[in-house]
Amino acid sequence: MHVKKRGLSSAAWLVLLTAGLCAQAPAAPQAPEGVVTAQKPTFHVVVDLVRTDVIPRDERGNFVADLTKDDFEVLEDGIKQDLSSMTLSYHGRVNNLLAPPAPLSSEGFILPPARATNDISGRIFVFFIDDLHIGFHNTGRLRTLFQQMEKLLIHDGDMFGIVSTGTSSISVQMTYDKRRLDEAIQKMTGSELRPEDIINDSGGPDGPTEVRWRAHVAFQTVEELLQNLEKIHDRRKALVYVSDGYDFNPFQDARLGLMDPNSPFLQNKMLQNINAQAKDNGDPLPTNSDPFIQQEKQGSQFAGADLARELGEVTRTANRSNVTIYTIDPRGLTASTSDVDQPVDPQQWADFLRTSQDTMRVLAEETGGQAIVNMNDFEKGIKKIDADTSDYYILGYYSTNADVTQRRRKIEVRVKRPNVTVSSRKEYVLKTEAVTDDLSAPLKNAAPVSTLPLIPESPHGGN
Repeated sequence: MHVKKRGLSSAAWLVLLTAGLCAQAPAAPQAPEGVVTAQKPTFHVVVDLVRTDVIPRDERGNFVADLTKDDFEVLEDGIKQDLSSMTLSYHGRVNNLLAPPAPLSSEGFILPPARATNDISGRIFVFFIDDLHIGFHNTGRLRTLFQQMEKLLIHDGDMFGIVSTGTSSISVQMTYDKRRLDEAIQKMTGSELRPEDIINDSGGPDGPTEVRWRAHVAFQTVEELLQNLEKIHDRRKALVYVSDGYDFNPFQDARLGLMDPNSPFLQNKMLQNINAQAKDNGDPLPTNSDPFIQQEKQGSQFAGADLARELGEVTRTANRSNVTIYTIDPRGLTASTSDVDQPVDPQQWADFLRTSQDTMRVLAEETGGQAIVNMNDFEKGIKKIDADTSDYYILGYYSTNADVTQRRRKIEVRVKRPNVTVSSRKEYVLKTEAVTDDLSAPLKNAAPVSTLPLIPESPHGGN
């Protein structure tokens, strides 16, 4: 047996992702003629009980807590599904609304009903601090934000874990102890690239390499967290995602030296000097014909598509795990270059803000959460997260769609009661598993072992 370890490591990222174990069997001797060999593994699509969190609210925004099974209508790809389970969490009390009543005693003493041994009260939060994409100058705002969440969001009985991507080096296992959160707050420090660092990056065919690498670290870390959260069932799972957001092609004209050499705004120093010298000599700007720059400019046309693809992978994993993502931009209300201490071209800065904020909105909206973006009133947003994770229904059904090739499936939840709107996840993706009829075949794909916060499994099963 060979033990293989893979993952990303860096001085800027101390959260290790371990790939797991992979067992290899020795080469089997050739089978004699006439003997049938074992079949090769095939991939089967697994469909378990599909669960989705649902938050119904009336026209005043109040949670509606008296809905019954008949009030809900769940559609998968437009086809109505029959509810198999329905759980209500209201003011911290959890009730299984479809559980059969306790049998009546015909004689003897009447004892109170036994309490369920499994505890599904309380909530589960994972705080994902993407400090690789949080400015150092916003460190104070970041710590204040978490102090507010400690006061307004985390209550007795809530379990939480914390993971960071950068130099804060935070990895707190799932715990009920608020003291661990206090310790983590003191370590939180932003380490985002400054505009000047991005603009002077040499880059590559796909744009600034450091920008791409940092984004990949963030997305891979959050994917690992979501896969761990998939093991939890029948409890509301919230991922609080704190980041400035992402842009795979920031400050393009400044990076590629396509601006006026005499511009007062930041641009690549080397290219600016080359262009300035050419302009003084009356020559055309070299950057207009440089093959490398033209190649990077053409490659950057796909930057938006690449970013959308990676965001889509994260949201699909979250929906499969029934995890709601709440995103928070610690920059708060940001509208002009006065929010940074460097002279960035206003239009390029506005484009960067819009793209990075939109990525945070996508992560939240596609998973049924909320984006606290471009606002200074964090308290209002935190209270909204608290309300969403305290009062909710969990609806479960077994899909009637037998087409296993249709892995991506849309979910729509409706409420028949008038003037009631609902928020819930919009889709899920079927999982594939490798199975074989030969029980003696070696294990080819062992499950990965993670060093990120471990999530205790629930005895219920399903998603």
